[in-house]
Amino acid sequence: MIVNIALLTVTDTRTFENDKSGAILVKKIEEAKHKLIDRKICKDNKEDIIIILKDWINQSEIDVVITTGGTGLTGRDITPEAVNEIADKHIPGFGEVFRTISLKTVGTSAIQSRACAVLANGKYVFALPGSSGGVTDAWDGILKHQLDINHKPCNFVELFPRLKEK
Repeated sequence: MIVNIALLTVTDTRTFENDKSGAILVKKIEEAKHKLIDRKICKDNKEDIIIILKDWINQSEIDVVITTGGTGLTGRDITPEAVNEIADKHIPGFGEVFRTISLKTVGTSAIQSRACAVLANGKYVFALPGSSGGVTDAWDGILKHQLDINHKPCNFVELFPRLKEK
């Protein structure tokens, strides 16, 4: 089943030309035969992030929103706080599993990531780190499986509201 995804890179420094993590996710979305519905880059500003997220979670054709960047502990890292503002339910296991996977690739530095996931208006929203390694770990270790309707014993796709409408 094709999953419709919107992708937001949160950064004060990147453009589409040098957004390596965003480019990695675009490629992985295409390789999984999913559809990229929209892609934006936004500064590390909580209100701006919230506006984009609210717009996307209210679009019926979007199933999943993925953000990359702003999940660390420094200065302007504000993505988890923005995601929290739109959340209906938190998915704590996502961050836990992500940090477990990252532990194998970056060691105890994994503890500095605040990667998280929520349900918002029936959509899945995943906040990933801005590093190329972080987005690769998240996609390869979690998302490619959970966004595959054939993954057993369960997956996020089978819970999409649009499947329940049929």
